[in-house]
Amino acid sequence: MTRNLTKSNAHFKKALQKLPLGVASNFRFWGEDRTIYVKQGRGARVWDLDDNVYVDYRLGYGPAILGYADPRVDAAAIEGMKVGGVFALSTERELTVAEKISRMVPAAELVRYSNSGTEAVMAGLRLARAYTGRDDYVILEGSYHGLFDAAMWFTPMDQWSQVGDPEIKPYSEGVPLSTRSFAHFVQANDANQLEDVFKRHADRLACMLIEPIMGNCLGISAEPEYLKAARALCDKYGVLLFIDEVKTGFRVARGGVQELYGVHADICTFAKAVANGYPISVLAGREKIMRKLGKGVAHGGTYTAHAVSLAAAEKTLEILETTAALEKIADYGTRLRNGMRSVLNARGIAHSFVGHPSMSGLYFAAEPPRNYRAWKSSDYSFYDAMARVLHDEKILCEPDSREPWFICEAHDESCMKDTLAAFEKAVDATLQAGGVVDKASA
Repeated sequence: MTRNLTKSNAHFKKALQKLPLGVASNFRFWGEDRTIYVKQGRGARVWDLDDNVYVDYRLGYGPAILGYADPRVDAAAIEGMKVGGVFALSTERELTVAEKISRMVPAAELVRYSNSGTEAVMAGLRLARAYTGRDDYVILEGSYHGLFDAAMWFTPMDQWSQVGDPEIKPYSEGVPLSTRSFAHFVQANDANQLEDVFKRHADRLACMLIEPIMGNCLGISAEPEYLKAARALCDKYGVLLFIDEVKTGFRVARGGVQELYGVHADICTFAKAVANGYPISVLAGREKIMRKLGKGVAHGGTYTAHAVSLAAAEKTLEILETTAALEKIADYGTRLRNGMRSVLNARGIAHSFVGHPSMSGLYFAAEPPRNYRAWKSSDYSFYDAMARVLHDEKILCEPDSREPWFICEAHDESCMKDTLAAFEKAVDATLQAGGVVDKASA
């Protein structure tokens, strides 16, 4: 182990006295002796309490698209502070940012703001139900749409006998089991199954809620034909297409995943990359649907459209729209994949990459998974063991393979050099420890 976590470990013991698991979010707990506490972040690197310096590919699950403490965005945020805080009244910049979003995403004809991805998706589902007068929705197995009851369901594959469909269960206590009946689950990239669900339940379906690139499931992507089929089926059966771009929005393209696939949503949400880490999210969609807000559908929030976050969003979107930042990010991601591929090929390890170069998943099999079941039923123990070594080598990725590797504009050649050197060490150490992977065919 090449790092010392003495101070983080000591702080964990103190934090445990006042914070459940010693952290402010379940997902930040990595174990009693491996949970880290950040001192600061600059560019693509973060420092922990022990002054370990990491190259970061989590980026807060994607928000820091330009890098931590980007001076351009922070300067704009400081100007936003001068507005004066929270008024529970509107400011001019709400319109300025909305116009920018509408220009970048044609489907975003009207815009409303929230503070988190969860809030935006909650509001979007409420809006879809109100507009259609129906309560049910279609959702993809393995997708993640935030921490609220309607979205907190999963398929426990370890309990599945491979016969029929696995039982759907809530992934938290406290989720009312009665709400399960509203959700209709389908597998990604199976248009026939999707149409069957539409045929049987269309009169009850408000929307199809989809992440075309699954941001919490390796980056498994909808095939273009599947997303276009989903759009056509929604039109045919009068169901709204609700595209969740909380992670992909303004990251995979200036117009998000909708630009990438050439498909327009009826309702869409954005959050992570909108303001380079300042808290803001977006609910947007077709004008006719969005006009229901305030005319039967409640939406609001004390901190919604905070002046600081709006100022940061305006500058972040300006940079993403008018500079080559996204091209730089995609180029780095592509070269990082190629570097990893060289290491793995040299050792005869079968692998594939999933998702977009700006948010890639690494899968230890020659053929990438097309849906959640394919990933969940695979052996990802090698990745999980390798991730622990990467952390010790001061490369931050998610501790398990669900979360993609996120790239930001600040990732540079020094990051690339450090990452590939650590990656090679991690692969070899995992092999030496008995890690088992498929071997690539000669």
